[in-house]
Amino acid sequence: MLVLGVDPGSRHTGYGVIEVNGNKLKHVAHGVISPPPKAEFSSRLFVLFEGLSEVIQRYRPDEAAMEDVFMAKNAASALKLGQARGALIVSCVQAGLNVSPYSPTAVKQALVGFGRAEKAQIQHMVSLLIKPPGKLQEDAADALAVAICHAHHAPAKALRENAA
Repeated sequence: MLVLGVDPGSRHTGYGVIEVNGNKLKHVAHGVISPPPKAEFSSRLFVLFEGLSEVIQRYRPDEAAMEDVFMAKNAASALKLGQARGALIVSCVQAGLNVSPYSPTAVKQALVGFGRAEKAQIQHMVSLLIKPPGKLQEDAADALAVAICHAHHAPAKALRENAA
């Protein structure tokens, strides 16, 4: 099974694809979608949508997971993040993927065991667990962390859904 993890952002959106085979995880791909910084906001949303659509078309993931919006101090920033996340969700749904949301705290707990882990700790654990090539960019590492979190939570979620 291939899992797509997404770390949404209006300026930089990280993505990561992992292969899940039982309890074994394998790195497939990762990267960052970065719209032109001076582009109109609506154009940046379209670049995010198109960029993630290309990633989905290339790797054909079976499932998708995305970091949920956190409450930022700046309401305008939170709204822009929510709009970017919406464009990315539509990209996934258009490709037939359901999107499982995970809070930043849940992702950190799944990887480090501590909900307030630092970015460097997340990057370190991602590198240990799936050994991606090269140095990880922060947004790509976060996206891979979301995919790993989903790989850990998906079996229990499936059991709950089948029991209902």
